Amino acid sequence: MKLIFATSNQHKLQEVKSVAAADLEIVSLKDIGFVGELPETHETIEENSLEKAEYLSKKYNTACFAEDTGLIIDSINGEPGVYSARYAGENASFEDNVNKVLSKMEGLEDRTARFKTVITYYSQGNYVQFTGITEGQITRERMGNSGFGYDPIFIPSGSAKTYAEMTLDEKNAFSHRKKSFDLFANHLKLISV
Repeated sequence: MKLIFATSNQHKLQEVKSVAAADLEIVSLKDIGFVGELPETHETIEENSLEKAEYLSKKYNTACFAEDTGLIIDSINGEPGVYSARYAGENASFEDNVNKVLSKMEGLEDRTARFKTVITYYSQGNYVQFTGITEGQITRERMGNSGFGYDPIFIPSGSAKTYAEMTLDEKNAFSHRKKSFDLFANHLKLISV
């Protein structure tokens, strides 16, 4: 089975491929020659995930899936949330976004946060969504060099390491993205029977 994953992010593609079944071929936007940006015009992670999947499915007339992920930090009113990828501005780097979080949280004792991923599978006008959440804490400084995004400042509950200090296998033991993908993979098994 071949499925388009509505992403240009090679880190996300690698994470999903690392947990996908051997008989599932996952291709990215780059693999299908898609150039440009997918629409993300909504105020929730669920809506943005759906918007991307629906747009791509209709454009290419095929089943596909998209995901949207947000880092939700309690002490700063749930920020960056749906704006996680562009928290420090439209063309912000991962580094810029991390800097903004650390700056906004300076002096705050409550470091509680969670990552939330919503995968939307869209096919023939119908869709199903799968949500994965990982609770954790925001560190006071960067730790580790692996991963991407907010990985250097997020320690998942049950670990002493940030995502950026983990191997991909270690990260997958906690990963919000893996949790949502596992639910999605189970759904694919049901519909392919």
